[in-house]
This record gives sequence, structure tokens and C-alpha cells, in this order.
Amino acid sequence: MQLESKLPRVGTTIFTRMSALATSESAINLSQGYPDFDAPGALIEALGRHAAQGHNQYAPMAGVPALREQISAQLQRYRGVTCDPDTEITVVPGATEGIFCAITACIRPGDEVIVFDPVYDSYEPAIELAGGTAVHVPLTAHDFAIDWQQVRAAITPRTRMIMINTPHNPCGSVLSRQDMLELQDIAEHHDLLVNSDEVYEHLVFDGLEHLSVLQFESLRQRSFAHFSFGKTFSVTGWKTGYCVAPARLSEELRKVHQYVAFVSVTPVQLALADFMREQPDYAGELGAFYQNKRNLFLGALKDSRFTFSPSQGSYFQLLNYSAITTELDTLVSERWTRENKIASIPISVFYAEPPQQSVLRFCFAKSDSVLLQAAEILCRI
Repeated sequence: MQLESKLPRVGTTIFTRMSALATSESAINLSQGYPDFDAPGALIEALGRHAAQGHNQYAPMAGVPALREQISAQLQRYRGVTCDPDTEITVVPGATEGIFCAITACIRPGDEVIVFDPVYDSYEPAIELAGGTAVHVPLTAHDFAIDWQQVRAAITPRTRMIMINTPHNPCGSVLSRQDMLELQDIAEHHDLLVNSDEVYEHLVFDGLEHLSVLQFESLRQRSFAHFSFGKTFSVTGWKTGYCVAPARLSEELRKVHQYVAFVSVTPVQLALADFMREQPDYAGELGAFYQNKRNLFLGALKDSRFTFSPSQGSYFQLLNYSAITTELDTLVSERWTRENKIASIPISVFYAEPPQQSVLRFCFAKSDSVLLQAAEILCRI
């Protein structure tokens, strides 16, 4: 039987490929974005306790009520917004699933969705599977900011949604208040939906502020906002996140979610609820924690031949290697993994039309000793 692929241009993700190469080469893996240190002990203990107590059957489809209540409390604490835990908060098995469900629920054949290059790789496949078309608008070359005039020029009668990602993966840039006001003006004027990926919300540095679509009333009424417990609590393998949206949008998202995954893991949800209730300040300390790691990594690179601007947010740092070689980033990342035993991510793979630049993404969510060892290798290149 012949099968015509619905995603003929999609292969194994760059993250999987580079992590596999790092493993096979026994290289330091600064490619895939996950911490190499333990999650909080109290969180791990709570997971074991709930599993041992028999909380291992299906949770409610929208999420365990106790967790949704804690999410609501955290949104009030950190964003100053009030959300109904019953109608506006949906717990999902990872933000990627929430983003997929939001796109599937709202995008129809012929619709266009504006995305910003370099664009995280899960967005466009979801748009294509829904029958839509991703319209790529490149971020500015040096500071990876949004050119809102280009956005306005890209809008057509078929435009249905804009996707944003702040703090940005892979670039580490953060949208400003003026950016959010521009987005709000455009979304209002053209009656667009907004799909906002905010999984690194607590990882913002140097006095900058993460601003959520939930903090702008007009945006909030037309937006899906996605968050990740994996990023906040260093448990990416738990694959648990949540989507916040007004009731009418949450209802549509849940229609899809119930047939994609139905529920997230019950003891994981209960453990998260306990930890958030007992340590509500934990998330607020993450910015300083990761800023120290970024500074350690960059400080150790001061004598290298790389150039860089410090990441504004996330746990990723871009390094420009143009003073070292003119090779394509896809070739450099693989060669350095094999020859120098350090793995990174080439950012050209996140562009529809890659620009002429020599930039790699490195994850600094690693122990201090690993970061110093990695920097020592990079300084020798």
C-alpha cells in the first residue's frame, strides 16, 4: 500500500538528532534543552507519595482541580491576573500538545498563521496538519526582535492567528511592553487569534520583565497562553504543562485535547499541586538562578573567538562563530560534536529562508562544572 505523507518535509527533529550524536560521540550535550541537575527533592517525594497512595487512575480531563487552583493562584501572584480554574485552565501533557490542540481547534483549510523565524519546530507541522499555511516573518538580524511593519504587511484576508514565543527559543529574546501593545493593536484591528508560547516565563534576566498575553485584556480575550511545569521545575521528562484561555477558547481546545491525550498523568499533577502550595516562591527565584548560570558560562568564554549578546531569557545562549569558520552551522554543529565533543543546535534549521549568519544555540541549564568544561572546550576552538 502506498502512503502519501501529510508531512513530507518533516523528519526527526534536530534536538533528537543532535542528542543522539552527542551520546554516540560521548560529547557534552548543550544541544537539547533540559537540565542535568535534579528537580526539587520535595517535588520528587510528593510524586512517589501520591503514586504509592494509589492515585494512579485517570484524572479529570481538564486537570486535577487542586492543580488548577494552584495554577490560578500562581497567575495571580506572578502576573496579577485572575483566572477561573474550572473554565480557563487546562492541564495538558506538555505545552507542545496544548499548542497543537489550540491550532487544531481553530485553524481550517486555507487559513494563514503568522510565525516568526527562527520558529520553534513544532508550530508549522501542526498548522499544516490543520490545513493551514504558516506565513514566515523573520525576526531582525541582530537583536531578534519583531518588525511590526513587516507583520502588518504579511496580513491578508486569510490570516487567522499569530504565534508568539517569549522568552524566545532558540534566540533568548524577550518581548517588551511596546511589542505586546503592537500585537494587541494588530490582533484587534484584524480580529486575529493569538497563540502564545510562554514556557520560559520565569527565566528572564537583567531586570527585564516577562509580559504575558494574559496581562493585556483585549489580548487575553483572543489568546491561548501555554506554560510548562517541565521548564519551571526541571522535570522536562514529566511532560506536563497547561493552557490558559478564555472559556469559549478553552472549550474548543478541550474538544481536541480529549481525543489527543485525554488527560495528563495523575500523580504528577498531584505532586505539582502539593509543591506549588507549599513553596509558592520557588518560581520567582528561577530568574536569578539561571542568570548566574548564563553569566558563569559567558564569563568563561571571554577569551574565546565567539561573539555574543547575553541571552535576555530562556536557558539558551546564541554564540556567533564567524571569526572561526565560514562553514554552515549545520555542518559546524555536527563536526564540533564529533571532533571537539561538544554538541549544540544550528539555528538555520528554524528558518524558512536561512539568512547568512554563523550562529549556534547552547543550553546553559547544566551544572556549573559542565558549563566550565564546555567553555574550556569552546575556548580552544
